[in-house]
Order: sequence, then structure tokens, then C-alpha cells
Amino acid sequence: MISAAIDTNVLAYAEGTNGAAKQQAALDLLRSLPPEYTLLPAQTLGELFNVLVKKARWSRANAQRAVLTWGDAFPLIETSSSVVLAAMDLASDHQLGIWDAIVLSAAADADCRLLLSEDLQDGFTWSGVTVANPFAASPHPLLSALCREGLAGLAHTPRRHR
Repeated sequence: MISAAIDTNVLAYAEGTNGAAKQQAALDLLRSLPPEYTLLPAQTLGELFNVLVKKARWSRANAQRAVLTWGDAFPLIETSSSVVLAAMDLASDHQLGIWDAIVLSAAADADCRLLLSEDLQDGFTWSGVTVANPFAASPHPLLSALCREGLAGLAHTPRRHR
């Protein structure tokens, strides 16, 4: 089964930080993914907290509740020292920001095939992980396959509600 990591912007959109249309698109995407094959780099939770407090002007308590809910919804990828060291190489070699590089490095460390992100270059592949913009007009074929698996599972298992 294909596994995917979720970048911060997808979660932030799901929380309504970029309008109702993006929120609905993000929620539809997240509902279509099989939860057991959808992972969250721990870095994304810290970034989400920051976005909700600083950009969306949420209280720290509300931001914390949202972050903890997302952390409970999907398995987490820890940020180990080897992830950070690989991220520094990635950032240096490909001129990425260190925080984006940590998310991509964590996805690679967890053997993800996809990193779902609108912030990184769509189609960029590093260490077996391909960045796919989940909001692109034409979804990446691996993302389409993963969503089909997730939607097929919906017919057989109840979904968690947020």
C-alpha cells in the first residue's frame, strides 16, 4: 500500500485558514485518505500551532486542541537526529527551507511514497518520496490510487468524526 505524509498547509487549510473552498477541499482530501497509511511528520504539528496562533489569530488553547486532534487522527513520524541531518543535506543540495526539508526527510525516513504539499515543487522527488500538490487540477497518479484505497475502505469500516 502507498503511504503519504501530510504537510502543514493541508492541515491549516482544513482548519479554515485560507477560506471555505480550500477548507472543503482539504477536508475532502483528508477524509478520502486511508488513516493507517496517512502519516503526519511531528514538525507539521508544531508548524500548524504556529500558523493557527500567528496567522489565524487563534488562542493558544484552541490551537493546541486542534493540533492534538490532528495528532490523534493519524500516526506521527518522529523528528530524529538522522532526519534533521538528512534535512540539512537536502536543504543545502536543493535550496529548500530547513523546515520543509525536515518534513520531506521525515516522510522519507518513514518510507512514504508521497508528501502532500502545496508549498513544495509539485513532482519533486527525493529519496523515494514524491511531492504531490493535492489541490492541483490533475492529481498525481499515486495520490489518486491512495484516495481510491481510502474510499474503498469507507464502504467497509466506520470513519472517525472530527
